[in-house]
Amino acid sequence: QAQLVESGGGLVQPGGSLRLSCTASGFSLDYYAIGWFRQAPGKEREGVACISTSRINTYYADSVKGRFTIYRDNAKNTVYLQMNSLKPSDRAVYYCAIGEFRTIVAGVAQIWGQGTLVTVSS
Repeated sequence: QAQLVESGGGLVQPGGSLRLSCTASGFSLDYYAIGWFRQAPGKEREGVACISTSRINTYYADSVKGRFTIYRDNAKNTVYLQMNSLKPSDRAVYYCAIGEFRTIVAGVAQIWGQGTLVTVSS
């Protein structure tokens, strides 16, 4: 029953902010790298941000650098994606996943969440 559940998606205006949460149940996130991915309508899934178990190593897609921040709270068994200065092009279903930091950027993961929809429009 290991599971990842995303939350925090919704409708936001361009330039606005959202914070997505990914909470694990049935296991601990302590020993996994975590990645956020997104898939927009008509487009392939892409890696957005990843964080290592140590929290020192992070990855951000060029399209979100300076706007998105990934961080984790192991005590809450949760990883977050703070999304600022949102653009219409950020509209997508956002997924979290666990795996190894070196490969999760490419979408290699053990468990995927169900996704949460982020809509950016005025």
